[in-house]
Amino acid sequence: MEFSYNQKREWANAAQRSVVMTRRGMAASSHHLATLSGYKALSGSGNAVDAAVAMLSTLSVLEPYSVGIGGDAFALIYLAKKDKLIGMNASGRAPYKATGDWFSGKGLTAMPEMGMLPVTVPGALHGWAQAVNRYGRLRLEDLLEDAIYYAEAGFPVTEVIAGEWKDREQVLLSHKSSANTYLINGKAPQPGQVFRNKDLANTYKSIARDGIDALYKGEICKAIVDFSKNHGGLLTVEDFKDHTTTWVEPISTDYRGYTVYELPPNGQGITALEMLNILEGYDISGLGQNSPEYLHLLIEAKKIAFHDRDTRIADPDFEEIPIDNLLSKEYAAECRGKINPERAMIPSGNPARVGGSDTVFVTAVDEERNAVSFISSIFVPFGSGMVVDGTGIILHNRGKSFSLDPKHPNRVEPHKRPMHTIIPGMVCKDKRFLLSFGIMGGDMQPQGHVQFLINLIDFKMNLQTAVDSPRVRHMQGTDVYLEDGIPKETISGLEKKGHRISKEPRSVNQVGGGQAIYLDRYQNILLGASDRRKDGCVIGY
Repeated sequence: MEFSYNQKREWANAAQRSVVMTRRGMAASSHHLATLSGYKALSGSGNAVDAAVAMLSTLSVLEPYSVGIGGDAFALIYLAKKDKLIGMNASGRAPYKATGDWFSGKGLTAMPEMGMLPVTVPGALHGWAQAVNRYGRLRLEDLLEDAIYYAEAGFPVTEVIAGEWKDREQVLLSHKSSANTYLINGKAPQPGQVFRNKDLANTYKSIARDGIDALYKGEICKAIVDFSKNHGGLLTVEDFKDHTTTWVEPISTDYRGYTVYELPPNGQGITALEMLNILEGYDISGLGQNSPEYLHLLIEAKKIAFHDRDTRIADPDFEEIPIDNLLSKEYAAECRGKINPERAMIPSGNPARVGGSDTVFVTAVDEERNAVSFISSIFVPFGSGMVVDGTGIILHNRGKSFSLDPKHPNRVEPHKRPMHTIIPGMVCKDKRFLLSFGIMGGDMQPQGHVQFLINLIDFKMNLQTAVDSPRVRHMQGTDVYLEDGIPKETISGLEKKGHRISKEPRSVNQVGGGQAIYLDRYQNILLGASDRRKDGCVIGY
């Protein structure tokens, strides 16, 4: 990785765009207007934290099916002067009324995906505000300016966003307020069509004026609670009043001399670290990038790590999770003993399937070299499908991840956080910041983190090529999705090992999108990459 932009010419040619390079500050997101919001914060009097929150708030208008103040957020924040890495968990908790007995009394055996029942308390806005208040330089109201402008004046919908919006048209049509707010004459906006959201603009104006108490204690809170009650939900004023953002110690593992950081449970970051530990025992670089031998090991490591995820990860305030054991090199060696290099295993149990690729990840590094890896989401596209009347707020459906099995660690309980999928990542070298990165998309996120890092570390790709390189996604059982660009020889090789390669045409991206910023400490320059699969970009100055 020390030579991530100075390598053989064929790698540079494989990337669809060049690595962005600059000296002072850098911001990256999945939409150019959001990245511009981050740049404005950085080049003004703000820092990396301010830039990240500015990008997220703008994205909540531009890419509403992915992110918003009706969802959750997580962050890794590196403070350069203190040489310290801090973790933020801004995930919301289940309503106090959400008990297993309540759901079983309704005859449910699994959490619903749509409607009010899977809605937990939204934690995103609380996390955005706490990050800015603790570590930023600007006021939250200043960072909402672009979001308010684009919601009120409108913006042309970009191509990728239009396609994903169209895919969820029927979800929006299922509820009057959702259709009225996020469809134009009953249709998703077309590429280039100007979209406005005046209800959301007014909501953000209220927050800019009254602070986040508007949502957690004030009129917006009342509107959400009344809406929930009128539509069979369980949320109360007490649920919002008692919400808190949690500041946590990041977890990590060493991968070939690099320290990879993730956040601890209730998130699935530990799953990516476990996969890296397993794969470290193989000569990955000798197998070849996207070879059948490498991808087979990747898929098998994923199955093992995800079995641990699905059986052990829960809210640590409610369950004891064996983090040290799961991250030990000894346990990784045991896991490798389960892998047959010639045959795909059939996963045991009934794994939780978390689909979709809709989340937003942003990253920023400022002139002082503070760095932020920030991710925010409303879970599946357009979340629960429920938009609170008159607010423009899409409520997430993160409670879908709870289990209704009373013996499962991730069982639904009052004021409990569900197992979470959104994970920011960072890498340090010699205990100093090196790289901020994230790959979005449900179950794809740990798989994407691992493939991106292996592209950099084992295959010595430059940053942009490592982001753009074709990805693989294990779905469930022996089903595997391979993105266009994977060699035909790899497909046949995987099939011979017992993998079932999905050949179904897919209109929506299945492998997520990523952003990354790398600090070359030798020259003190920043390198940035933004995924070809999204509408975004990197801006440096």
